[in-house]
Amino acid sequence: MQSSARIALVFTVLMLAACGGNQQGNTASGDAASQQTFKWKLVTTWPKNLPGLGTAPERMARDIEVMSQGRLKIKVYGAGELVPAMEVFDAVSQGTAEMGHGAAYYWRGKAPAAAFFATVPFGMTAQEMNGWLRYGGGQELWDRLYAPFNLVPLASGNTGVQMAGWFNKEINSLEDVQGLKMRIPGLGGEVLKRVGGEPVALPGGEIFTSLETGVIDATEWVGPYNDLALGLHTAARYYYYPGWHEPGPTLEAIVNRAAWDALPEDLQAMVRIASQAINDDMLAEFTARNNTALRTLVDEHGVELRRLPDDVLKALREVSQDVVRQAAGDDPLAKEIYDSYMAFYTNVRSYHALSEQAYINAR
Repeated sequence: MQSSARIALVFTVLMLAACGGNQQGNTASGDAASQQTFKWKLVTTWPKNLPGLGTAPERMARDIEVMSQGRLKIKVYGAGELVPAMEVFDAVSQGTAEMGHGAAYYWRGKAPAAAFFATVPFGMTAQEMNGWLRYGGGQELWDRLYAPFNLVPLASGNTGVQMAGWFNKEINSLEDVQGLKMRIPGLGGEVLKRVGGEPVALPGGEIFTSLETGVIDATEWVGPYNDLALGLHTAARYYYYPGWHEPGPTLEAIVNRAAWDALPEDLQAMVRIASQAINDDMLAEFTARNNTALRTLVDEHGVELRRLPDDVLKALREVSQDVVRQAAGDDPLAKEIYDSYMAFYTNVRSYHALSEQAYINAR
């Protein structure tokens, strides 16, 4: 072999060895990253394992652990187990827990526009909310609203249209609402206040006792499936519909920004996908179980099912328009959120009048 040929061969071997070494190093580095494990705490605003609301974050945590092959393990704490229900937002924002599950309207005191990402009285249904968040610019606005609090928000549940609630007296006219002490959060509470009622803020775990002992005269919660599980039928006689205040309440998973940024991209994707799956699954669960639970309440427990009078609904609807508009206040981002919500609502409502609503009326 000529000298020049030997030199070329040695050079080639050295280059291949170097490339192999780099490839081995990169593979080792990638393997190390893929084997890194994370342990999170998830705090909720719901009683531990409450059917529907409480079991949803439990399922989400299990799904994430399975998909990640144990790389991301999440321990779920019900309301009061690690932090009180109404301190979930702060706990996740400050890093006490990496993740939370609740409803955005609970945090109106921190960000008034947060209510738009839960539900608006006489506003969008569950499917309409999903459309706005995923394809109408809603998620981007939600991200911006929560960014100053070091939070990443994700839609993670929806009960569908709720019931108007449980009452210990009949509602025959607007006069019966005057002075009514009712547990009702979000913008719905402000609407009730303006028509003469007295909204009371209570977490789910305190509702039954407050209603039973007369601390409140009425309460909204969710719908038959959840309400039966909470035993509200033993504390109130009248069950009213429709749920004007919560037509499509989106529940949220919130993630501490530092904890989120520490995850590799594949785990972030798993959290997003699991959250979206639970968002869809919860609506399916409530759709499947609500009517059976309602029949149990009426047929077996003698609950009196009532429709709110037309004049009461009319007054609530008229006041709601002002409350929703004023919720944006003078904050530019809140105004942008309001404009986006209302534009999508107007557009989708027009089409649904010809599709979903027209079909339901026809069948």
